[in-house]
Amino acid sequence: MAKITLDNLAHSYLPSPKGEDDFALKELNHDWADGEAYALLGASGCGKSTLLNIISGLLHPSQGRILFDDVDVTHASTADRNIAQVFQFPVVYDTMTVRDNLAFPLKNRGARPQYIADRVQQIAQMIGMEAELGKRARGLTADAKQKISLGRGMVREDVNALLFDEPLTVIDPHMKWELRTQLKSLHHEFGHTMIYVTHDQTEALTFADKVVVMYDGRVVQIGTPQELFERPEHTFVGYFIGSPGMNVIPAAIDGQMANIHGATVALPQAYDALDGKVEIGVRPEFVTLTEGEGLPVKVRRVEDVGRHKIVRADLFGSEINIVAGEDTSISPDMMRVTFDPAHVNVYVNDWRRAGKAA
Repeated sequence: MAKITLDNLAHSYLPSPKGEDDFALKELNHDWADGEAYALLGASGCGKSTLLNIISGLLHPSQGRILFDDVDVTHASTADRNIAQVFQFPVVYDTMTVRDNLAFPLKNRGARPQYIADRVQQIAQMIGMEAELGKRARGLTADAKQKISLGRGMVREDVNALLFDEPLTVIDPHMKWELRTQLKSLHHEFGHTMIYVTHDQTEALTFADKVVVMYDGRVVQIGTPQELFERPEHTFVGYFIGSPGMNVIPAAIDGQMANIHGATVALPQAYDALDGKVEIGVRPEFVTLTEGEGLPVKVRRVEDVGRHKIVRADLFGSEINIVAGEDTSISPDMMRVTFDPAHVNVYVNDWRRAGKAA
């Protein structure tokens, strides 16, 4: 297990990058704690896999350093970094049995035969493949092969870090849930430093102690699921986390009030004059549809998703989403919305701006 430090790290796939836009991974400076489980979350092309491959040693960064427990490993091989990596698509030895595939990393390091047998049995149970241990991998399905790949990544107990690059893509939905649960159990039992790349917020939020949200080659926020939900540090985090995502509304800020087309919204803090693109962000869960006070809206449709209702409405020509309780009755007279002031965030040029106590 290891603390992982990203020191002035950046990467471009171009031989002579001219400016920031030429970098797939823009400058990063972060410490990731020893023994924690992190999820790298973001849309395709945001730099997640690039960063993971730099950490693993499969890719050398254009600038900066990678340190494991304050030791510079930037030029060290993958083997010397003592990590295990599981890729998006299965990487298995087709001519080997499932048992030999799982045992391979341990045999390669000279582990005792009895330990290998016990550990392989434990991992086979974890991935639900005890009955297939004697079968060759060649005849197995893609999701079975991916489970082997996942198991081989988890079989060693002495690694500095376990890295997962969208490992559940080819796994059926029910098995995804089971394997995520097993990964969490593995982490709690052995305390490995784990980094899990995904574009699926459910996977990220249910797996990780801390979620690392990436956008356009940057880490825009590292936080717990609760922090990402309640205080998105960037509008992308608000949009990407949650279903539906955060409502982002252009506004003018005056002290502890936001002005939206002449209507006012109370803020939890007071602000000095703000320059740039100014917006407020409020989660649909903290928006209430009413008949009386508030901002005028026009309800377009109501979607009943079982546990709650999602109301799609227009606010001064822009779409706004409202989450209402399952038992809430939506009437034609409900033509206004109010925001919970404690959960309204202010953004300047997409970044959250903290105010001061009023």
